[in-house]
Amino acid sequence: MKMCKIEVLKTTFDAELSKEYGCDGLGPCPIHTVGDVFYGHFAKPEGLCDDAWKAMHHYVFAIAHECDSFFDGDWIKTPGVAICSCCDGLRPVIFKISRTEEAVKKE
Repeated sequence: MKMCKIEVLKTTFDAELSKEYGCDGLGPCPIHTVGDVFYGHFAKPEGLCDDAWKAMHHYVFAIAHECDSFFDGDWIKTPGVAICSCCDGLRPVIFKISRTEEAVKKE
């Protein structure tokens, strides 16, 4: 099993939906910023949002176990990579998950 690198590629904010449904003062994600990097394989990396982890953990697990493609290969062109977002519909954060060459150390 290999370690996975989890990178924040983009933070977004839907002002129109937020105006209609969000609380006053809602803005972009307060937890993650572009450039944040985490490493993991099975358990949620420290500092990563719980809801983001729920949305991506199955990709991290699969990529760590050397899965190279998803959805019959018609989604991401680079083997061992997934692009996903958290489940916040007003301010989603976009993540890139990629396999590293570092093997997970057995404890």
